[in-house]
Amino acid sequence: MDKTEAKDRLIVALDLQDVEAAMRMVERLGEIVSFYKVGLTLQLAPGVEGLIQYLISSRKKVFLDYKYYDVQETLKKAVSQAARLGVSFLTVHGTGDLLKAAMSGKGSSDLKLFMVTVLTSLEAKDVAEMGYPQSSVEDLVLFRTRKALEAGCDGVITSGREARKIKDLAGNKLLVVTPGIRPDGYPEDEQKRRTTPTSAILAGADYLVIGRPITDAVDPRKAAQDVLLEMQQAFDSVSQTSLAHR
Repeated sequence: MDKTEAKDRLIVALDLQDVEAAMRMVERLGEIVSFYKVGLTLQLAPGVEGLIQYLISSRKKVFLDYKYYDVQETLKKAVSQAARLGVSFLTVHGTGDLLKAAMSGKGSSDLKLFMVTVLTSLEAKDVAEMGYPQSSVEDLVLFRTRKALEAGCDGVITSGREARKIKDLAGNKLLVVTPGIRPDGYPEDEQKRRTTPTSAILAGADYLVIGRPITDAVDPRKAAQDVLLEMQQAFDSVSQTSLAHR
């Protein structure tokens, strides 16, 4: 069994005010971070495509978190554009037919598509307001996970609180990317279904997305190193447990 390297599984969110700030953060973090999320904060920022191309040319991986959602043909074309850019991960959401259209858009590229289940900032009352008064957050997450599985998606985006049940449902057929990660002691914020790096990984998360705990830190590089150390210990613990049960 190959060792899981935390460095390959940490995705730092570049949710910063502009492309210049994002570039400075990438330079500051240097070689210790190899995977970055570019999301809606920078979607319309001048120079964002240049940032994406810079990251890819620097042998960094890019998670394009644009949460594509539209009619089938538009979705298919949008995904094909992302595939041509050379990004590694892309988020989509919608019905089963929309997900299948998105999958057809990636063609033979290495792009992996992830369905957004329920945002980590949402809780039961928010799900009810969305029109699902009889469903818990977990019910909705698992329902959407089944749709992602049926459509052939590569994985789902969900909080660490649902990761274990997703793995039980889908086994190794779906990757789990978990945002809303907050180290122990981090101040309360809008992330209502937050989890620590350790708890998310022990629950089955494959990748962690972490933004402000790293990018807002006085020393972002040290903050990233601390997170990587915690992640590595958790991944090693998972590996040891798996070997013990063989």
